[in-house]
Amino acid sequence: MTTHLPDLSRRQALGAIGGGAVALGAGVARAQSTAVEPRTTITEPRRDFGPEAEPNVYFWDPDLVAADDRFWGLMQPNAAIERLWTGARWAEGPAWNSVGKFLVWSDIPENRQLRWLEEDGHVSTFRYPSNNSNGNSFDLQGRQLSAEHLTRRVVRYEHDGSVTILADGFEGKRFNSPNDIVAHPDGSYWFTDPPYGGQLYEGAPDAPGGPSNAAGLLDPTLGQPPEIGEYVREMETATYRVGEDGTVTRVAGESEAPDPNGLCFSPDHSVLYVASTGKGPGDTGPGGQGEIIAFDVGADNTLANRRVFSDCMVDGVKCGPDGVRCDVAGNVWASSNAGRNVGYSGVTIWAPDGTLLGRIRLPEVCGNVCFGGPKRNRLFMAASQSIYSVFTGTQGAGPA
Repeated sequence: MTTHLPDLSRRQALGAIGGGAVALGAGVARAQSTAVEPRTTITEPRRDFGPEAEPNVYFWDPDLVAADDRFWGLMQPNAAIERLWTGARWAEGPAWNSVGKFLVWSDIPENRQLRWLEEDGHVSTFRYPSNNSNGNSFDLQGRQLSAEHLTRRVVRYEHDGSVTILADGFEGKRFNSPNDIVAHPDGSYWFTDPPYGGQLYEGAPDAPGGPSNAAGLLDPTLGQPPEIGEYVREMETATYRVGEDGTVTRVAGESEAPDPNGLCFSPDHSVLYVASTGKGPGDTGPGGQGEIIAFDVGADNTLANRRVFSDCMVDGVKCGPDGVRCDVAGNVWASSNAGRNVGYSGVTIWAPDGTLLGRIRLPEVCGNVCFGGPKRNRLFMAASQSIYSVFTGTQGAGPA
């Protein structure tokens, strides 16, 4: 399908053609090379995304990149990508609270959760310590859910201020480091358990002799509460369901979705999407391949028809997925970690059939996304040290 920017002027079109000729010439010159050398796609000169920046977007943000004309129906032509805040060490797990009209997210290495108020853009510490929480979301009753690296568990924050431990182990063994969690209308919670928190920076490594501390050189007790330091990785990476009665079920093992990371349901909850990322601390298996895996969800909550929804390759560049969310039409919005391939980190958007619709380019690696705002039409992006947002032409599916 031929893709174009809507309402291009003749001068803009000629400029685009000229740029394409230059790119073609460069491509011919590199024809003998097998190395991936992605074109530079960050706007020049490099733009300032901050609230005090000079105006730089007049119609269609230049860092919205279409791969299919349907992409433009999902975006808002006069809305710019904005950096709302910066100052994290590694921002993750954004979630929108519809009643409070605020965004909450994790700064994993700093062991805290932060909150951005829509009213005035004020950012403050929301929860400290957070037990190196990663993914957050809100269930259908408006209660916050968090996946904690340090304590290797998933929790729910109740309306009265108490904390409920939803699950901390399976079949007598403690989890590795739960990563992301989402609610299901039947009252259950589904979450992933990769090994990424088994390290000094984002949690605590295993006790000496464990897979992530095999030589025993690291002391996992330093700087931690007295109960931390004795855990040892015991299980494969997997995806789980916690029933309303508290029963924990493994719904997808390592052979089906290795190193599972972000996850989300389709709008009708008939499909579960799981981002299968790369190896983490202590991994001895094959590791994930940086792809999004889809499963059909049966009436009995079992998963079937496993398939690779997307390998997340764009222009020959691996846009490694982390967090994922669906919009009301079933399109999948995935954060993109393209490493040092400048211009490919940000967000990729995929149609329900796996077709790439377009991308949102950010100047930082993006770890996770969510929809929010009073109309749930604003995409929030937790990207490395910063929080970005952009208004869209669609709405997110379900609670954030």
